[in-house]
This record gives sequence, C-alpha cells and structure tokens, in this order.
Amino acid sequence: LKNDDGPPGHESPYIYGLYRHLTQDLERTAYSNPGWDVKVVIPSSQKSWIGKAYHIKDIVAGRYYYPREPVSEESRPLKDGEVAEWILLDGTPATCANIGLHNLYHGEIDLLISGPNLGRNSSAAFALSSGTIGAALSSALSKIRSVAVSYGTVQHPTPPELYAPAHALGARLIAHLWYNWGADAGGLRAGEVDLYNVNIPMVPGLLSDAGLTVCWTRIWRNSYGRLFKAHAPRDPAANSSDVSAAGPDSPNEPPGGMEAGVLDKKATQKDLGALVFKWGPDVGGLINPAASSVPIGSDGWAIHKGWVSVTPMRATFGEPTDWTVESEADFEPKIWKMKL
Repeated sequence: LKNDDGPPGHESPYIYGLYRHLTQDLERTAYSNPGWDVKVVIPSSQKSWIGKAYHIKDIVAGRYYYPREPVSEESRPLKDGEVAEWILLDGTPATCANIGLHNLYHGEIDLLISGPNLGRNSSAAFALSSGTIGAALSSALSKIRSVAVSYGTVQHPTPPELYAPAHALGARLIAHLWYNWGADAGGLRAGEVDLYNVNIPMVPGLLSDAGLTVCWTRIWRNSYGRLFKAHAPRDPAANSSDVSAAGPDSPNEPPGGMEAGVLDKKATQKDLGALVFKWGPDVGGLINPAASSVPIGSDGWAIHKGWVSVTPMRATFGEPTDWTVESEADFEPKIWKMKL
C-alpha cells in the first residue's frame, strides 16, 4: 500500500482507514480471505503533484512508523494498541513503490495499491501530475498488478461520515479487480491490464442502501493553464505557507481553484526580474467543468454524475491508435523519405 499524501494527518486522512478495511473487513465480503497481508511503504511527507518522479541524487532514508505512535528508527515488536508496522521513506511515491517491491519485500508482493488520494485523479490534467498514479505506474513497469485509488472531494470539508463507506467500497472494488483482472494484449504482464485508476466521489450517495453506480471509463483528455501565482518579492504572501501540498482538492483550497492576482494579469517585462512564483493553480474548470464540456463515458463525466470511475490503463504514454506493424515491410511507410 502506497500513497502520495504521506502518513496519517490532516492532508492524509484516508490511508489508515483503507488499510484497516483491507486487513480486517474483506473477510466479511464475498471475497472470503481472512483479511489481506498488507505492507505499507509511503513517503514521509506530502508528495502530491509529483507524478512518477525519482530524485536520483537523493539518499533515501527510511524509518519505521507505528500508526498513532511516534516514529522509530528501528523495527520493534508492536506495543499494546498498535496494529501495524509501516515504513516511511524520504522519497517520492514512485521511489516508495520501487524500493518496496525490490528492496524491502522483494518477491513477496502480488498487488500494489496506491492511495487513497485526497482528491480526484480523473482526467489527463490530473492523472499526468498525480503521485498516486505515478506509484502505480512505477509498479506496473515492474510487472506488478497495480490499482490507483482516489477519493474526489465534492464538499469542502468532506463529511467524516463518508470516510468509512468510501473505504468499504474501495476495498471491495480492489478485491473485485484482483479476482477479475482484465486482459490487454498490449499489457506488459502476460497480456493483462497494466493498472487501473479508480475514482470514488465523496458524495452522500455513499451512505445510501443502493450505493454509488460504478462504471468503466476512459481518461478525459483535457488541459490546464496557469499553475503558479506571481508575487512581488516583498509581498508577505510570497513567503506564507498557506498553500496545501495536497493539491486543489485538499481541505484548505477553495473549491473553484485559486484566481489570478493583479501581478498574474498585469506583470510587465520590467517586473519579471523581481517576481516570485508560488503554487496557486487556477483549475476551477477542471474541478467544476460545464457538463457539456465533458465527454460522455470519460472519468470526468462519471465523477460529475457522482459515479465511481474505473479506468484500465497502460504504463506508457498515449500513442495514435492506427499503428500496425507486423514486419519490416509494414514498417517501410514509416521511414521518412524527405531530406531535412
């Protein structure tokens, strides 16, 4: 189990709950395992919006973490009231995935779960930036089945009573995918789907007897504009720490994203040498898009309807779909004939 929000806290409210559901409550579902054996290796601090990055010059230090107990430098037996031993690494989500799979638990892992993320990871603009999906991609490139799970913020703040049903639904979805893993002839691992991206909207329907509609989706191909705000160097806001590292769906961020300031709109060439830039994404159109702008059947469309989206993905950059090459003769038309 990985995430990009770090250990449990205000900006990482979901990982402990999902862990408990995976290890304890799955035995009470149709999947009659006596709970899953879940190892947890997560970043020691917030690492949202970092994608599938590795900081290759960093020395990655780790320490042991006991939920609701102090951090320890060494492994030790669990004390009364402790439920697990987790590992925190001073690295990115993708780093945690790779070290967990190949250094800490080599040969022991069947499935990597990344999340639950605080906020949606629907649409290309969010998915390509997501540390949650980045960890799942890292695992998929090691030929390990992977599922990224995100809880899309709809109400600010999210009512705590929605947490438990989201965890229960998330655990059931993960189990269903594991036992019914899809085929993809282009997959890296024995013709299987490389990874799934699951988005669960945090809406009151989670509390209903019927629950939320779950549907297969494609990624909404969209775009973003300004991600940073400009400040004068002496502007107190330039040095404040009021921006949440968890991203636009976090509890501290306005639901419609941050609006541009005066300098963002009117900065001149003369100003540019003295400006300070600070994270302040203007993504209201991504979080609250017009219904007419979202393609039917996309993950963004499903979230807009209050449905759960499940998107099969490949661990690769998207390519045109009309590429068919079975032999060198088929490849001949792909060779450039012009002189540059």
